[in-house]
Parts: sequence; structure tokens; C-alpha cells
Amino acid sequence: MKKKFGADSKSVLQAKFDAQKIAFGPVMFQAAKALRDLGILELLRKKGNDGIGIGIEAIAKELNLSVYGVKVLLEAGISLEVVILKDKKFILTKTGYFIISDELTRVNMDFVNDVNYQGMFHLQDAIKTGKPRGLQVFGEWETIYEALANAELPEKVLESWFRFDHFYSDIAFPQVLPLIFKNGSDRILDIGGNTGKFAIKCAEFSKKVKVTILDLPGNLKVAKKNAEEKGFADRISGIPCNLLDPSVAFPKNYKIIWMSQFLDCFSQQEISHLLKRAYNAMNTDSELYILEPYWNNQRFEASTYSLHATSLYFTCMANGHSQMYHTDDMKKLLEKTKLYVDQEYTDIGVGHTLYRCKKQSERKASKALAAHKN
Repeated sequence: MKKKFGADSKSVLQAKFDAQKIAFGPVMFQAAKALRDLGILELLRKKGNDGIGIGIEAIAKELNLSVYGVKVLLEAGISLEVVILKDKKFILTKTGYFIISDELTRVNMDFVNDVNYQGMFHLQDAIKTGKPRGLQVFGEWETIYEALANAELPEKVLESWFRFDHFYSDIAFPQVLPLIFKNGSDRILDIGGNTGKFAIKCAEFSKKVKVTILDLPGNLKVAKKNAEEKGFADRISGIPCNLLDPSVAFPKNYKIIWMSQFLDCFSQQEISHLLKRAYNAMNTDSELYILEPYWNNQRFEASTYSLHATSLYFTCMANGHSQMYHTDDMKKLLEKTKLYVDQEYTDIGVGHTLYRCKKQSERKASKALAAHKN
């Protein structure tokens, strides 16, 4: 009788092969990046995508690289499935094409390499301590947000971090703006507004809206500069705030309170404090909008894979205790804070979900009024 083990139906040979992919993953990642950055894949796309391909010597001569260097990279590329070897010549595959031509892939690869790669050596220590131990490769901060707010990280790291952060939100914003302005609003509180991207989009979308950003002084300085450059200095303002200080109340009298890719930057306990402060700032007609990419709400396996990996960035590099959450996690936290999801919009941007939240007391009042009328 054959011994059974494991919870999947994968063959033993395939499972062992996949285990080797994991074992050599960091090495092969750098090979793929080298094939991209040294122009080898791009050369195959331009000159060798005719079904015939290009030989190693021709590639080396064209790019002024050694034959040896091109050879070892392309042979690794076969196992990476970014190239195929046919009649001693190399041809670009679809996967190889995405490595050089897909913006999502490029943004993710640069984020992994520039922000995460060195620090991930300290992941186990981060797990044990609940601290972002990998951040020490760049400097001594409690969280990455302190370094980001003051632009203290290396230039390449800052560039890749912001490209990663903005890529996902930039795609989502055009879809969410009509939804949040549907009932009209001239005052928005943008909590954790970072560099002012969302505030500027709001000002472009509505000529009468005024947005107040609540964030760290360093982020507000950048947001103010960006707003001035766009001509919105009179409609975009900021209030300096340590968002992690639960004693600091959020300002009141805003129709819309906005949190975009924000709550995933905090632990569940910290989220509870943030939601409670948002609740206390809400009027009877206020709406809290939360935009997040929940890992269980993804249509594609690639998205779920990327979000699980991003959680490890939070663990090792960002703050040591936040993650990309499951929808159940967020809804439990909302329930605990006496908020509820009044409307849910899915498949926004690259796998985002938008929650429109209201106070539970207003739902009860609405139901009581409806019952009275009947």
C-alpha cells in the first residue's frame, strides 16, 4: 500500500520539483532580473522573436557581454521558462515577454529587489520579535513609514516603494471617484493621505470639493507641494497627526472619511483604534470608505500570491505586525467598532474592494423608521 502524505493531489515528482524552485528561488529571481536589466530579454524580443531566435555569441557581441555570462543566464532562463532553446538559439517565451513588458510585473520585481531583498534575510527574526528587523539594512527606524515620511531611504528604494504603492491606487481611483461622489460631497477627510495622490484626484474630479489630509508632517509637506503644483493649494489642506496615537481625535464634520490602502499598514489592534476614532468623528450622515486589496477577494491566483508575499514585506520591512487582510478580519473589526458595511464594491483596479461603512446606530434607526411607516 502506497504511503499517503500531503493535503494535495500533486504528484511526488512535481512536488519535489516545486520544492527545488523554492530552494533556489532567490538565486533564480536575480537571474531573471539580470536577463531583464542587461537587455538580453529585450534583444530577444526585438530581433529574435521570429521563431528562429539568436545564438549566445551574437547576443554577447550585441550587448558587449561575455559569452560565459550570457550563457549561464540564458540557461537559467530555460528553467525559469522565460526563454526556450531551439536549434542552439534562444527564443523569448510569453513569460519572458511579461518580465520586460508588463508594468505590474516590473513594479513588483523592482519592489522586491530594491525594498525587500536584502532585508528578507531577517524574516525569521521579525517573526519572533514582532519587529521589522529587515529594515536595519537601510537604517535604524521603528517602522518604514518614519523613513518614508522624511525621505531618508536610498533614492532607488524610495522610487520603487512609491511606484509599487501608487501603481495599485492609481488604477483604482478612477473607478471609485464616481462612487464616493454619487451622493455629493464637498468635504472629505483623507486619513493617511500620503503624498496627496487621492486628494488631487478628488480636486480634479469635483470643482467644489475640499480635502483635508491627516498624516505625518513629512508626508504633508510633500502633499502640499504636489497640491500647489497642480493648482489646488486652496482646496487641499493637511493636519499633522500621529495616526498611531489613540488619544488624538480625528476632526469632525466631514461627509466622507477616506482610507485607501491604509489599514493594511497596521495591526488588528491598531485598526480597532483607528476605526473607533473614525466612528467618533462621524456624523449621522457620514460615510467611511475603505479601499483595500483583500487576499481572499481576488479573481486570479497571481493576485493572491502577490498579496501573501506583500504581507511578508509588512512583517519584515514595514512594521512587523500588519498584513494584507482577509475580508473576515476587516468585517469583524468593523463590527467590533459598531460600524457595518452598507455597500461593497469588488473587482476595482487590481483586485481592490471598496467598503462604504456607516454607523450601526443609523442602520437601526433607518429600520425603525421603515417599520413605523409600514
